[in-house]
Amino acid sequence: MTATVWVDGRIVDPEAASIGALDHGLTVGDGVFETCGVQDGQAFALTRHLRRLARSAAGLGLEAPDEALIREAVAGVLTAAGPEAARLRITVTAGRGPLGSGRTPGAQTVVVAASPGLHHATSSVVRSPWVRNERSAVAGLKTTSYAENVVALAHASERGADEALLANTVGELCEGTGANVFVERGESS
Repeated sequence: MTATVWVDGRIVDPEAASIGALDHGLTVGDGVFETCGVQDGQAFALTRHLRRLARSAAGLGLEAPDEALIREAVAGVLTAAGPEAARLRITVTAGRGPLGSGRTPGAQTVVVAASPGLHHATSSVVRSPWVRNERSAVAGLKTTSYAENVVALAHASERGADEALLANTVGELCEGTGANVFVERGESS
């Protein structure tokens, strides 16, 4: 299995063109996403992920995603993907737009995709030379504007690492390019 993909109401060939060339998610990164693990054919913590997707959409000024439609798409994709599905990505874009930053009001584009997961027993990380701007207009939002992460991960890969850790503008640990970071202080009980 490579991926099972649902776009705007139907399962599509993951290799076929199924999103318009003028979709604002493609031209300017005007969209939001969530990635969930899949366990026993179910998206892990789907309700929490959908709440965060809605918060990210609101933060970008997008209409609230249609939760019922997304849940239907998730169910369809996971059924079609079968037991190999280990990760699920939900993407909502502003839909067709102009080539500039302005939006054209109208329907959003919704994409739900499932694929096998990438599991590593161990990972190595490097600190990225670039930082996250905690005062950015998109700070705390999961947007499709991921070019910074691509560059930071390529930097890590060139140094033999699997992930890059980024600090914010005041030097505090912020996040990885695709991984969550947890720090435990003190003794555990």
